[in-house]
Amino acid sequence: MPPMHQKQPISAGIVVVAAGRGERAGASEEGPKQYRMIGGKPVIAHTLDQFRSWARTSRIVVVIHPDDEALFALACDNISATTPIDVVHGGATRQQSVLAGLRHLRGKDVSHVLIHDAVRPFFDHALLDRIVAALSDGAAAVLPAMPVADTLKRADAVGSVVQTVSRAQLYAAQTPQSFAFGPILTAHEKAAAANITHFTDDAAIAEWAGMAVQIVEGMADNVKLTVKRDIAMADSRLSRNALPDVRTGNGYDVHQLVPGDGVTLCGVFIPHDQKLKGHSDADVALHALTDALLATCGAGDIGDHFPPSDPQWKGAPSRIFIEHAAKIVRERGGTIMNADVSLIAEAPRVGPHRDAMRAKLSEFLGISIDRCSVKATTNETIGFVGRREGIAAIATATVVYQGSKP
Repeated sequence: MPPMHQKQPISAGIVVVAAGRGERAGASEEGPKQYRMIGGKPVIAHTLDQFRSWARTSRIVVVIHPDDEALFALACDNISATTPIDVVHGGATRQQSVLAGLRHLRGKDVSHVLIHDAVRPFFDHALLDRIVAALSDGAAAVLPAMPVADTLKRADAVGSVVQTVSRAQLYAAQTPQSFAFGPILTAHEKAAAANITHFTDDAAIAEWAGMAVQIVEGMADNVKLTVKRDIAMADSRLSRNALPDVRTGNGYDVHQLVPGDGVTLCGVFIPHDQKLKGHSDADVALHALTDALLATCGAGDIGDHFPPSDPQWKGAPSRIFIEHAAKIVRERGGTIMNADVSLIAEAPRVGPHRDAMRAKLSEFLGISIDRCSVKATTNETIGFVGRREGIAAIATATVVYQGSKP
C-alpha cells in the first residue's frame, strides 16, 4: 500500500491589517472605518474576537496607523477573549503594512500565517477551518473566494461597453489569505526590494513569486466594509441579532444613628435629633445606590474605591461616590436607565423630602427625574431600625450596556 499522506502541523499566526484611513467611508468622530461602531462594538473588535476565540490561533499581530494607538486601545476594551495581541505600525500602503506584520512574526514559531482585513468582521470559524485543512494538506497559499455571480462588462474610457466578459472560472477574492510563513515573507521582502508596489492583495504577491494559490470556498457574508452605507448596514444587521444587554444591580447599606442635629439622605439634609454615624457623611441611600451601580459592571463595591481607612474621605459628601460610580458605568458603555432607593427608618419622615431627593439623584446620575424613585417604610418598631438605632437602605439600578453576547 502507498504511504498515507502526512498532514502538516499548523501553528497559525494572524496578521490583521488595520492601518488604512478609509476615506471612502467618510469622516467620522469615531475615526477610520475599522473603529466605527457596529452592533455596539468597533468593527475591529468583532474581527479580533473571531480570531481570539478560534482554537488554532497561535499569535495575533495587528498593524495599525501610528495615529490610532488610542483608538485601538479603546477598541480592545470591547474584546472578550484572552489571546494576547501584538501591535505594530503600518506603512503608507497595505503592502507595506502586511510586510511590517510579517516581519514581526519572524522568529515567533509560526508555521503559517493568515492575513486578514480588519474591516471584514463577518467570517466564521468554519471558514478558518477550511483554510487550515488546505494548508495541512500541503497547500503553500490558500485564497478564500466566491464565484462571480454578476455579469461582467468591460468599458472604454468614456463608459461605453466594449465587451461582455465571461464569468466562467472567475472568483471574487476574500481574506484571510493564508500561506506557509517563510515563503510569503520571502515574497514580500523580494517585492519590497524590487520596489514593486502595484499588488492589490497578498495572493497576487504569492502568484508573482511563483507560489501555487489554491482556492477554498469563501463566505457570502465575508464582505469588506468600504463605504458609509456598508457600515450602516452592518450595524443594522448586528443590532437586530444582538441580545439586549440590560443589567440590574442591587445595593444594601446601614448606618447607626447617634445623637445629632440631622441626617443626609439622597444628598438632602433633614433636620433631626439624631445623625448617621460614618466615615463620610454617612448617606446610607447614596452608599447603597453606589454599590448597585458598580454591581452592573462587576466593578467591586464602594469600599474598594473609597476605603473608610483613607482619611481623605472623612466627612466627604457621598455625591462624590455616586458620581464616581456613574462615571465608571458610562466608561464601560453603560446607560443608566433607572435608580430606585428604599429607605427603612422610623424617623425622620422622608415623604416631605422625596421630590428633593429624586431631584438630587437626577442631578448626580445625569438622568431624568422620572427615572429616579425614592420610597420609605418603617420597620414597625421591630429590630434595630424599629428601636431607632439605625437607618437601612436598599437600592436597585438598571443599566443598559452596548449590546454583546454574555
